[in-house]
Amino acid sequence: MNQDNHEIYHALVLNLHQPSGNLQELLEHKPWETHEILYALDRMPRMLWGYEDIARVHLSLSGTLLETLADPEFQRRMYGIVDCGALLWHFQNRALFNILGTGYYHPVLPLIPEPDREEHLSRWLGLGSHLFGRSTFQGFWPPEMGFSMDLIPLLKRMGYRYVLVDSDHVEAITPMSWQQLRYRPHIARYADEEIVVIVRDRELSDAQESGTQLDWFMREIMARTRGCDFAPLVTTATDGDNGGWFRNPEAGANFWGMYRSLLEEYRADATAIKPTFIDDYLDKYGCYGEVRVATGAWNTGWHHGHDFLQWTGSMAQREAFDRVRETSRAVHEARWRAGAAGTSNPGLEQAMYQLLRAETSCNYFWGEAWVPRAHQDMDASWASLAHAGRELNCVP
Repeated sequence: MNQDNHEIYHALVLNLHQPSGNLQELLEHKPWETHEILYALDRMPRMLWGYEDIARVHLSLSGTLLETLADPEFQRRMYGIVDCGALLWHFQNRALFNILGTGYYHPVLPLIPEPDREEHLSRWLGLGSHLFGRSTFQGFWPPEMGFSMDLIPLLKRMGYRYVLVDSDHVEAITPMSWQQLRYRPHIARYADEEIVVIVRDRELSDAQESGTQLDWFMREIMARTRGCDFAPLVTTATDGDNGGWFRNPEAGANFWGMYRSLLEEYRADATAIKPTFIDDYLDKYGCYGEVRVATGAWNTGWHHGHDFLQWTGSMAQREAFDRVRETSRAVHEARWRAGAAGTSNPGLEQAMYQLLRAETSCNYFWGEAWVPRAHQDMDASWASLAHAGRELNCVP
């Protein structure tokens, strides 16, 4: 039997990402798709107004998406379609939204060199702190839910309290039941650091992503948490701007219509499922036990997330990541030499920016279709290094 009058806590998490320049490119060639994406974003706060007392939504917005939404020229072009500046303002509503930190260019973090991971995280924190008016963020969303235990020290150094991981990769160290493993926060340790892990329910998240009936969703949550002798935290996490379930503007045929119905059920005391922010749950109930999280990502399409096959399944994808590692070494070595000599050059920062953009997960996700984009950015990074090297006399 659940505690607290049988309440079951539900944490809703939505990932929002667009690659650098993608919305602008779509605006030129498929303007209707840009409009659909922006309408899907703009629909979020509008569907939740009036539910500030009970609606609770976690948002992860990639640095490249934030960069586009905050760009004055893009805002000018979209004015009359969606007010992007106002949208960013609405996302600052802390009664409705909890903003999660993430990686700036949305890389699969375990697949990129360690020095680049910190660059992605620190750059996102700089932009996120500016746009959302805060210096710290408690939760971290690993892009594509790509996680490995060696990320823990970096996440702690960046000030994060917890990280979201997929249920398929969580293994108990402390003996616990299936319900405890999936529906309680846990501690994961690496070296001398530890962090709270929040477990995403993969099957319920699949239903959230593809579309489901509220009655089924509530029955399934009740069935999965039946027998819990603790207050369960059920976490569902998906993309929030992809697919017809999120882009459909009809309230009766999209996710937000279902979610508002869930809010109405809770408001009427007709369901035990209570929306919550993860921070609030942790403050009240804390963690239980220790777990190990196997290296992997979330499931996408026909991929299960193990071994990162979505991004490394072909020779062309693997060769591109080999080149990422080579380019990263050259960029960091050149920056180190310039720093040791007490000099600087804008070309080195340009080379770093181009490298980080090459690491965007989308470049590797679509089979080999977008791999050339990664190589284009790495070509540009090497060119920037060469230019900086000529000026600093430190060609890599």
